[in-house]
Amino acid sequence: MRDADSKLIALLKANAREPTASLARKLGLARSTVQERIARLEREGTIKGYTVRLSEEAETRQLRAVVMITADPKQADRVNAELKRMTEVRSLAAVSGAHDMMAVVETDTPARMDAALDRIGRAHGVARTMTSIILSEKFSR
Repeated sequence: MRDADSKLIALLKANAREPTASLARKLGLARSTVQERIARLEREGTIKGYTVRLSEEAETRQLRAVVMITADPKQADRVNAELKRMTEVRSLAAVSGAHDMMAVVETDTPARMDAALDRIGRAHGVARTMTSIILSEKFSR
């Protein structure tokens, strides 16, 4: 990846809605060049999509947890598929260390969080879970 592409991606991560003209000024490139680079990065799959970041006030209405999961290695694909179907599971990653996977779970009430955590624990192939509720986010990039 070119240095200019890396800088463009960093700017888009900070604000995906920043106008192309503003991005071009910051990068010292023509607006049309920036548009072409964004289109190419999207076509190549480097940029898979754009998202919304909520305000701190809106975030406080959401309950989030990190769930460390130990799974039967032979059932890892099945666990992945089952958790992918749970809308409360916002992301799932394979990790090294004492656990096999890390899920980020998001709900709007403690009761829904409790139910989601129970469903994760009952998923076929899940041996153990360890959950930490996220109290506050210090920063996000």
